[in-house]
Amino acid sequence: MAAYTYDQVRRALRRLEFRLIRSRKHETWERIAPNGAILQVRLSHKGNRPVPPGTFGEILRQAGITREQFLELI
Repeated sequence: MAAYTYDQVRRALRRLEFRLIRSRKHETWERIAPNGAILQVRLSHKGNRPVPPGTFGEILRQAGITREQFLELI
């Protein structure tokens, strides 16, 4: 499995129309889904560092997307 960076995750979130709502210890990104659900993703400030595999899976779950959808976005 390829390692993706936190910057790549941010790029994908922007393309999904998430917006940064908080940036303190971690960043909180949010978007309202078409069904009215509020989706929130929390990220570290680590920039070009690779996202650990378990963390990456949790980010995808929080964003409500699959790995294939993520790859299309970056």
